[in-house]
Amino acid sequence: MAEVIRLPRMSDTMTDGVIAEWHKKVGDTVKPGDLMAEVETDKATMELESYETGTILYIGVEKGKAVAVNGIIAIVGKPGEAFEHLLNEPAPTAAIASETAAPTEVKATEAAAIAAPTTPTLDITKIEEAILMPRMSDTMTEAVIASWAKKIGDSVKNGELLAEVETDKATMELESYKAGKLLWIAAEAGGKVQVNELLCIVGDDATNVQAILNAAANKNTAPTTTQNIVTETAPTTTAIVAAEPATTATTERLKASPLAKMLAKEKGINLNTLTGTGDGGRIIKKDIDNYTPATVAAMAPLATPAVAPVIDTAPVFVPTIIANGVEGYTDTPNTQMRKVIAKRLSESKFTAPHFYLKMEINMDNAMAARVTLNEQSPVKISFNDLVIKASAMALRKHPAVNSSWMGDFIRTYQHINIGMAVAMPEGLIVPVIRFADQKSLSHIAAEAKDLGGKAKNKKLQPNEFSGNTFTISNLGMMDIDEFTAIVNPPDSAILAVGKIKEVVVRKSEGFGVSNFMTLTLSCDHRSVDGAVGAAFLQTLKAFLENPVTMLI
Repeated sequence: MAEVIRLPRMSDTMTDGVIAEWHKKVGDTVKPGDLMAEVETDKATMELESYETGTILYIGVEKGKAVAVNGIIAIVGKPGEAFEHLLNEPAPTAAIASETAAPTEVKATEAAAIAAPTTPTLDITKIEEAILMPRMSDTMTEAVIASWAKKIGDSVKNGELLAEVETDKATMELESYKAGKLLWIAAEAGGKVQVNELLCIVGDDATNVQAILNAAANKNTAPTTTQNIVTETAPTTTAIVAAEPATTATTERLKASPLAKMLAKEKGINLNTLTGTGDGGRIIKKDIDNYTPATVAAMAPLATPAVAPVIDTAPVFVPTIIANGVEGYTDTPNTQMRKVIAKRLSESKFTAPHFYLKMEINMDNAMAARVTLNEQSPVKISFNDLVIKASAMALRKHPAVNSSWMGDFIRTYQHINIGMAVAMPEGLIVPVIRFADQKSLSHIAAEAKDLGGKAKNKKLQPNEFSGNTFTISNLGMMDIDEFTAIVNPPDSAILAVGKIKEVVVRKSEGFGVSNFMTLTLSCDHRSVDGAVGAAFLQTLKAFLENPVTMLI
């Protein structure tokens, strides 16, 4: 029987999506997990996988066209099968009514049967009460629940804060797109939830929670956690208690802002020892800044065996007493961001064959031009802003560098989005200046300043750190002469920028001082050849050494 494939909600605020690319066509066969299309949502461009097996009989949305959530995008069935009658089928309704009265109690021994129902279950992606973990960055695969803003039984409004979620990029606020009552959560604070897995259920007293859990269990053929179901007052609310929770639940959760948590982690401060001055006793940045550690007890005599202090927040410092001092080490758990950086850059370094091109740029004219520009610009223009603008214009002349290796083909982008690497305690994040070749220097300067500030305060939204086609990493302001950078996927190249330094050179009949900056271009040799990279650098050099040409 032919099956309709509808556009799922791929982010917490998504109402529609644009088909950026089709990877299948009518007549192609698909199976669950096959990449069908790329969809541009309000957060990022994401991959849409098939959840049906068969032949594509119909594609309802052309590339570049928009479709609403739950709209028909394709129909899959047997070759030659009639499907026209499915085109007029209404989208599934969101509400899920209880068909029979809920039992007063489901024993733990029945949990396995609940996780593997014998009767057909609903498609979890089409149930409005089921809130799935959205992909909040282009590289996100899972998230850690930093804190819940609501508890089971609380009322939730559309757009109201549900939880704070730590992704690989930042700690972000997750808002509800459903009004109702919070009936179930997948994990307590500190627990992990995979992208597109069931995060929580928000509905009303008539919501059949068990039907939703059955649908989620049917989607996950190998669930990792057994759930015990206990209905307190059937059929009003259903509480789910994980058999092995990630953290021990307490009656009162620690309230702290994401920034306060980050600062406390950096400084090794136990948040449980602080009293918050924010709303409702919430610990905020000021509380961390004003923290004064208690006086440390005098060290015991060397004859007394040392006992390693127990510290319940990372990092953990374990000292060893020796005759003339203290040896020790610090264990810092990897953040989601650090894990993804390690994974993606390792893949890039050891999968993409890198080669490097280095060129020195005379910055005398750029330095003079910058003084003149800043006399007129409403925003201070930095040397990095000049490099961003020059790189964008050079990419327009050398589109082969503005590309991605896609395995069976090379994708060359018509738009130019420049990513700028920003250092954070947890690692690197790359805010993106979109259509940089079309923007003025003052516009680039203002946007770079705004994005850099958001990055350091963990306020970037997913669309602000995704979609780069070329990346710039600048360590010149940290007094680094030159360095090589690892290509930032999916880019084909990254530009490493060193500091500007004075060099004695021959001028006319004597000698003088000029200012030079070293640029190093790292390229993926699969998509960018050496001559192509060299030509790009020559054009970039011409723009930076004669900045007036960027204004033409």
